[in-house]
Amino acid sequence: MSKLYLFIMFFSFLGLNLSAQIQEPVRFTVEQKKTGEGELEVRFKADIDEGWHVYGPENAEGGPTVATLTLENSKGVELKGGLKVDGKVHRAMDEMFEMEVTYVEGEASFVQTFTITEAAYEVSGYLTYGACSDQNCMPPTDVEFSFKGNSDAVADPAAKTTENEMRPEENKIPSGGKISEGHENWWKPVVEELQSFGQDEQAADNTLWGIFLLGFLGGFVALFTPCVWPIIPMTVSFFLKRSQDKRKGVRDAVLYGVSIVVIYVLLGLLVTMIFGASALNALSTNAVFNIFFFLMLLFFAASFLGGFEITLPSKWTNAVDKKSESTTGLLSIFLMAFTLSLVSFSCTGPIIGFLLVEVSTTGSVVAPTIGMLGFAVALALPFTLFALFPAWLKSAPKSGNWMNCIKVCLGFLELAFALKFLSVADLAYGWRILDREVFLSIWIVLFALLGAYLIGWIRFPHDEDEYDDMGEVVVNHRTSVPRFFMGLVSFAFALYMVPGLWGAPCKAVSAFAPPMSTQDFNLYQSEVKARFHDYEEGMAYAQANGLPVMLDFTGYGCVNCRKMEAAVWTDIKVADLLNEKYVLITLFVDDKTPLAEPIVVTENGAERKLRTIGDKWSYLQRSKFGANAQPFYVLLDNEGMPLNKSYSFNENVADYVTFLQQGLKAYHK
Repeated sequence: MSKLYLFIMFFSFLGLNLSAQIQEPVRFTVEQKKTGEGELEVRFKADIDEGWHVYGPENAEGGPTVATLTLENSKGVELKGGLKVDGKVHRAMDEMFEMEVTYVEGEASFVQTFTITEAAYEVSGYLTYGACSDQNCMPPTDVEFSFKGNSDAVADPAAKTTENEMRPEENKIPSGGKISEGHENWWKPVVEELQSFGQDEQAADNTLWGIFLLGFLGGFVALFTPCVWPIIPMTVSFFLKRSQDKRKGVRDAVLYGVSIVVIYVLLGLLVTMIFGASALNALSTNAVFNIFFFLMLLFFAASFLGGFEITLPSKWTNAVDKKSESTTGLLSIFLMAFTLSLVSFSCTGPIIGFLLVEVSTTGSVVAPTIGMLGFAVALALPFTLFALFPAWLKSAPKSGNWMNCIKVCLGFLELAFALKFLSVADLAYGWRILDREVFLSIWIVLFALLGAYLIGWIRFPHDEDEYDDMGEVVVNHRTSVPRFFMGLVSFAFALYMVPGLWGAPCKAVSAFAPPMSTQDFNLYQSEVKARFHDYEEGMAYAQANGLPVMLDFTGYGCVNCRKMEAAVWTDIKVADLLNEKYVLITLFVDDKTPLAEPIVVTENGAERKLRTIGDKWSYLQRSKFGANAQPFYVLLDNEGMPLNKSYSFNENVADYVTFLQQGLKAYHK
């Protein structure tokens, strides 16, 4: 039953995450309105899809694409103030830009006020905005407007413009070779050819499964803590003995396990209901929340290391226990499962706390529920299995000091992960107390101390003393073989991070450590750099040298593009392929450098102006490949034809290597 529920949940939400390559998450309607004597208001009303946000006009330079208004013609009007936002403005720390950014969600408006200075007026121009989700960023997009009227006339209510929908099959390269003289084939649409390779659906393949497995791992570890493991045989024996019908006893034990799943899934749903989708998305970068998470994990770690016990009020446990004894049937079993949740809280609480913090900051609205589902399935599984196969109880390991060892190891891990959240706050306020080398230094010490504990060199308050036959404490106790190997792994991991102090990528910790830009001393120089930032120049070079091309559509404001470069492009196999076998052309779709002169193109049956270099590359991505989200990677021969399906955000190095190698095979054929 639980597996069926998992599959239904997973594929339902997976279906929501898969979308066509061309996306239109934001739709604008523009209208003019007289707001008072001698004043005109131009209002850009935005309808923003759930999970997406549009950046406001107040962000600092070097950050994401801000909302800006550009006037091309203004007669009889003067600007009054700057562009303002009508709607709720969110503020959050952005790790990639290392600054606080402002953005709007849902329904919001950008408003510009003008003072009318003449009897008749004309005003036209365009609003440029940037939109992002957790997975993708859109290129800077223009919303054009043009209005005219007079100071004593009411604005024409029909004078509205609505942004057109983008349909790749209607995109047309303008005649006359205005974009690329003599190389029209390089701009020829290849949407159908790309689709023949199959759509790239890698970005959403593993997200929910990863969250479920993280929760399952947390529940599996919780099983072997002193608060849970000793309860299993007692509970199973109770169910089998309280009924003379063995079949009924097994059924009750199975229902007990299902009740555990229901309780923890409800907890995940409760977190989602309290915070909501937009708040969960903001948690990942909000400085105040990250400081709170850091302190909470520090508190949990101190508990696991033996500093104190986290317990719920005993009257809660007693009240639920008495209620379960006085009732019968399903309610009794459910209350017994709830009692287990309360009694084991001192051990499961820190694990659940860490799990909810980690999955909540992914920004996914279903992450807490999926995470708790995985945790509950792992926690409930032994109760069901031991009820079905009671003989297994005899071979199960007995309670002992090994369970406290697991608690202490978890304490070290929670200390390490707490630094991840402190790092976000450190970047937010510019303290610079947790630069990359400082972060790695603390992790090196933590995992070295963990290794020392596992070997037996240090001990904590809850570690039990061992006695000899005379009742004397044995000081030089033996280290078990499992603890030796675990200690060896911990020491090795600490040594692995040491080169990171001088700039080595340390890809295993790149998702947790501060960005490389905070490294004061960096000797690492091996990195992938694009040969060209101009499409025509790169294609001409590839044609002259007989090489295939990889187009990298990216953006200065694309967070996931930087993640791919840090986690995937630093791999030696990937770097060798990109540097030696391909001509890498990186095109920034948010490059604001003006073109020598605007280019007029026909798109969706209407004319559009390409004013900047970024506009030109964004149009290339839409018109030729039918896509408009970044990161977006596509392999071409030097005639402009695709060699493989496109690739988007997926940090699996093996998949990326396969993607590049398949392109080479197709090219050499």
